[in-house]
Amino acid sequence: MLLLGVSAGRAEDQSAYTRTEVIYGRKSGVALTLDVIRPAKSNGYGVIFMVSGGFFSSHESLDGSLKGGLLSPVLDRGYTVFGVVHGSQPKFTIPEITQDIHRAIRFVRHHAAEYGVKPDGFGIFGASAGGHLSLTMGTQGGPGKADAPDPIDRESSAVQAVACFFPPTDYLNWRAPGDDAVGVGVLANFKPAFGPRSDTAESRAVYGKEISPINFVKADMPPTLIIHGEADKLVPIYQAEIFVKKCEEAGVKAPVKLIRKPGLDHGWPGLDKDVVLFADWFDEQLRGLKK
Repeated sequence: MLLLGVSAGRAEDQSAYTRTEVIYGRKSGVALTLDVIRPAKSNGYGVIFMVSGGFFSSHESLDGSLKGGLLSPVLDRGYTVFGVVHGSQPKFTIPEITQDIHRAIRFVRHHAAEYGVKPDGFGIFGASAGGHLSLTMGTQGGPGKADAPDPIDRESSAVQAVACFFPPTDYLNWRAPGDDAVGVGVLANFKPAFGPRSDTAESRAVYGKEISPINFVKADMPPTLIIHGEADKLVPIYQAEIFVKKCEEAGVKAPVKLIRKPGLDHGWPGLDKDVVLFADWFDEQLRGLKK
């Protein structure tokens, strides 16, 4: 799945932002970190950027996204970007990675005043695996544990707007109903991200439901924008289509929108130009601004 930072076309302007790396948690004796990327002039809102391709995450990939200008459209609008680096496969599986993202959002919300952003107005975006994680937070982000010893874990991991490129949404119905891709078939090369529960058809049938955002769609989920190439051979546009349909069937109150990109595969040159649409989406859904 696409590693972000390789398809943008605009050079970064380092004078337009400041960047600080912080530790948001620890796992297996290793620090989990995110980068706080603050524009020269903040609009008071933050967006969470999922640094994830094939469920592998690194600061080098985040560097590429900045240098290639992929994050420029949201930074130019004044959004503070939180680039979240998570534990990666093959060591960690999708459910373990998902817990990192819950923790990261709770951390950012707990420190919202310090970063100069509103704690109740977060957007989230990513591509491919990062899109999956974005939709996972959109459908499953929620309250922390009120009695948690760590005050960060008492915070909510909910987000208020989602935007993503070509996301997996239903691993048990990949290209058509019944098409199993839980670490097999077209996604066999990504099996480490799925872990041992993808070894048998019986366990995949249960596990696939647990890791597919489509199964957690709810009427009060946040506004969601998906941009997907119609010729995507890795994550077929069927994934976006069935997610939008499920939202319609569930009576989702917020807007859920699919923008189709005719003839385009899994990622395309000039992807940063489409991130402008994400910035428009966050302006409208978070800030109440109309173009």
